[in-house]
Amino acid sequence: MHLKEQESIGATEQKHTAILDAKVATPDFKKISSSLPLGQMVPLSAISGPTYVTAQLLVQQVAYKLSDKIFSYSPETFDLDVAAKNWSEKKEDNIHGYPTTLVPLETRTGAGAFALGYIFSKDFDLSKRTIPQSVLAPSLSLNHLRAALDQLSLLYGVASPFVAHVAAAEYSDKNGLYPEYNTALQLSEELGLGLVSSGSAYEAQHMSILATLMASIMPTLHIYDGVRTSRETLRVIDTLGTIGVRDVYSAVLKAASTLNPRLDEAGKVLELFKAFNDHLGTDYQPFEYHGHKEAETVLVVFGSAEAQLAQQVSTHLAANGVKVGAVNVRLYRPFVEEAFIAALPSSVKKIAVLGQASSDAAVSLLYSDVLTAVSFSDKLQDPSVVELKYSASDVLTPKSLCEMITGVAIEKGAESGAQFLRPENTLQFSFWDLDNSASVASPSVLGHVFSRQSTANVYVHETHDNLVQGGIIRTDIRVAKRTIEAPYPVQEADVAFIGEEKLLKELDVISTVAEAGKLIVKLFDFKEEDVEKRIPPVARQQIQQKGIQVFVFDPSSSSLAEEEKTLTELAFLKLSRPEIPVEEYIPLILSRESAPALADALEAVETSLRQIEVPEAWATLPEDVEATSLPAPKNTSFVGFEKEEVEETPELTSWEAAAKALVFKEAYAAQDNLRPDLNVKTFTVKVKENRRLTPDTYDRNIFHIEFDLGTSGLTYQIGEALGIHSENDPALVQEFIDWYGLEAGALVQVPSRESESIQETRTVYQALVQNVDLYGKPPKRFYEALSEFATDAAEKQKLADLGSAAGAEDFKKRSDVDTATFADILTEFKSAHPCYHDLARIVGPLKRREYSIASAQAVTPNSVSLMIVVVDWTDGLGRKRLGHATRYLSSLAAGASVTVSVKPSVMKLPVDDKTPLIMAGLGTGLAPFRAFVQHRAMQKAAGKEIGDILLYMGSRHQREEYLYGEEWEAYVNAGVVTLLGAAFSRDQAQKIYIQDRMRQTIDDIVTAYVKNGGSFYLCGPTWPVPDVTAVLEEAIAMNAKAAGKKCDPRKEIEKLKEEGRYVLEVY
Repeated sequence: MHLKEQESIGATEQKHTAILDAKVATPDFKKISSSLPLGQMVPLSAISGPTYVTAQLLVQQVAYKLSDKIFSYSPETFDLDVAAKNWSEKKEDNIHGYPTTLVPLETRTGAGAFALGYIFSKDFDLSKRTIPQSVLAPSLSLNHLRAALDQLSLLYGVASPFVAHVAAAEYSDKNGLYPEYNTALQLSEELGLGLVSSGSAYEAQHMSILATLMASIMPTLHIYDGVRTSRETLRVIDTLGTIGVRDVYSAVLKAASTLNPRLDEAGKVLELFKAFNDHLGTDYQPFEYHGHKEAETVLVVFGSAEAQLAQQVSTHLAANGVKVGAVNVRLYRPFVEEAFIAALPSSVKKIAVLGQASSDAAVSLLYSDVLTAVSFSDKLQDPSVVELKYSASDVLTPKSLCEMITGVAIEKGAESGAQFLRPENTLQFSFWDLDNSASVASPSVLGHVFSRQSTANVYVHETHDNLVQGGIIRTDIRVAKRTIEAPYPVQEADVAFIGEEKLLKELDVISTVAEAGKLIVKLFDFKEEDVEKRIPPVARQQIQQKGIQVFVFDPSSSSLAEEEKTLTELAFLKLSRPEIPVEEYIPLILSRESAPALADALEAVETSLRQIEVPEAWATLPEDVEATSLPAPKNTSFVGFEKEEVEETPELTSWEAAAKALVFKEAYAAQDNLRPDLNVKTFTVKVKENRRLTPDTYDRNIFHIEFDLGTSGLTYQIGEALGIHSENDPALVQEFIDWYGLEAGALVQVPSRESESIQETRTVYQALVQNVDLYGKPPKRFYEALSEFATDAAEKQKLADLGSAAGAEDFKKRSDVDTATFADILTEFKSAHPCYHDLARIVGPLKRREYSIASAQAVTPNSVSLMIVVVDWTDGLGRKRLGHATRYLSSLAAGASVTVSVKPSVMKLPVDDKTPLIMAGLGTGLAPFRAFVQHRAMQKAAGKEIGDILLYMGSRHQREEYLYGEEWEAYVNAGVVTLLGAAFSRDQAQKIYIQDRMRQTIDDIVTAYVKNGGSFYLCGPTWPVPDVTAVLEEAIAMNAKAAGKKCDPRKEIEKLKEEGRYVLEVY
């Protein structure tokens, strides 16, 4: 869709003409991504002049136009590169005369190696050495890029200009998505990187260009809010097109080339700012002051929303006589202390630093820089420096920031201004709906309708909360004649639309509606007498107290019930913009060929929309109802939750019969289950994180994988195992299908993976990927069964021998040395070619693999974690082999769906929280103990008394295999883990094993295990069991000897086993 703003037509009587002349089929509005304006793709050539954009779109435009290559680390749903990818596919030229290449990459350990390899490749085209290389990434990727950025910084003198456009975005189970700046601040300081920020879409394009220019001096990060401000659709008047971007970049770069080479990096960057401002006529500064000219209290901020709000609040308070101001740190690195001091008014007595901190105890990086600058300055009158900490997940608003600054202000003045600042002369609307609603795209359509008015500025932003009702979207729309800068949710909506009545029970909707505002509630099959049954009592009370007008929207009551989306848009326009006749919007809403007639549509709106009375009795709650506060939606995603349809598996063998089974389920005994082939309860979860724990150069790939439970309903207990229903490699399966001559889409029946008595109907491809153990190890009976299908006499005899005692030696070699698979044997004995049904029968089903869970659900309620080592080896024929399940899991990308189940375990925590724990884990055997410690840490944080924890861990090398090492040390420092005994067997000449560490601290074991009744757990391989048990027996004997008692340590161990105080989970 072309989103470039139309030229103003000026006269009042003409202001709706542009709407009537529009030729846009809005009912077919398809939202591509929340990172695009109104969710729509924008042609590169359309970005110029007054244009509706998002900050993320402008970042991509600059990166695309100025770069040789873009290395994108965008997670699948973040869409940081969706527009650039589209332009690259269409071969759009950059300013250098050729299409920019976009390289999509995954966020993982060593993520930056590819980009680094390209820049320093011996085959690199040296004619492109001065052309910038760009990165698009979220802040959560920065730590994975650290090693590459470190190398780049050291070798920057011989590298291409490098700029990373970083969307500040992090995710946690508790807080969802939130803008996180600390990682970028820390990396820029430690690695010597430039760091510049942009506050909104109005600055994003300019700051993207400036950051790219700074890259000619030093490797540079450009950071901006990746959760909210970068995804706000709004109109930017002075958007630079291709020529404008080229001219600014070329002119300022030329000026930069003439800079005094004796200047340090800070001096060069300051000169670059000046040249940039001179060319554009702007006034960007490294530190920008707003507020009272004689401010006594000054707030210092860094960040997108932070900068906008600080400017608004300080300006508002100053206008009301409060002597406060704010400094927006636009350039964090290099931190030019002289420029910072110069930005402060000479009257300042107190400097309050709004610092994003990871914990209450942590000191923010920004505070440290400000404190240092002020301490060494002789130009100020010794102002005090205080820190106002906030969490990255805190949602800042004008009200909350106003309260912060007035709380520390020296003189508060006559008015604190702590009320919520509503954007002046602005209409505000909000939509609350399910993400699979028929009218889910209506807010974007309405935003587009409003944007067609040449005199209007429109703002649209949506929030996804996938944890409520299976996924909801809140969309805020603002309309004003002036520029809109409001990086916070609408709190005083003139009109609010509720698309699902259940949301009134789960979310705080009514408090966001303005006094005397309008509320539209969609209620299908509405009856007047049912109104109090369908609107909750607390919501009714809020409605009455705020004087809100309530309208019921019931599409089912009209003759055009199937046009729910269209009626939603017309009904909303009727109430939100009553000054404009609804007929004038009809050409936009009803432009498609199948749209209803104008008269019918207007009649349907009148029928489906009605106002209801709000009686005074609503102000009083029923006696059995208590007033409770409801939460606001939490931004948990940038897309709606993908609702997976249940796989239909009737016991039939053709598409026609399958269709009958779906219609006549009882007659055909057809079931609709997620995986009816499995006799265990299964769940579908999504990969949230897949992170290698060991270095890429290390010969063992141990990785941490975390699954987002979403709405799966999966629950698990501490110590339980997660069953992974893994799949065969799709590429190998397709290769086998092609070679074997099968039809991939043909319907077949296969035995269940868990019970061969259960049959399942699937396509050949599905079955070979998910059901048939094609790449497993064949037993003797397979050779015997396959021999029956061999047509070649020699092959028939050979297979028969392998299935009998006569071929025992050859069988053992194939199985143990060559590790032959079913597919290998079928390939070798080509004359043995059973049909698909026989093949599936003699091969057998895939089995689930189980792994100890490495998380506690009480701590991470919406996720489950595993720690796994990839099983790999080289067989007797020199082929690299991988374990089935570990290959499958290690290759999964974030967002991939996985079928899982839960298996109980003997690894259980003692009932008494004060019982000491003695845990010994080798390698990935540490997994369940991570869950144990997480749970005990949570209890300690809640003020509960917990028992001692002795944790012994064993692996080969500390540098490569110190698995979760930082976590263990943190727990030691927090007093959760009492003793950490780490045995790295190969880090010294004499090998040290886990039992050696235990023996070195045997006094602690005596106290915790014997005297205080602790419980012992061992998880990992079986080989250390005798040695570890021997240490425990020594501890028992030592205690008995000290007490002057006789005992048999072996018998005591047997008693401890029966009491559940000696627990082994070995393999």
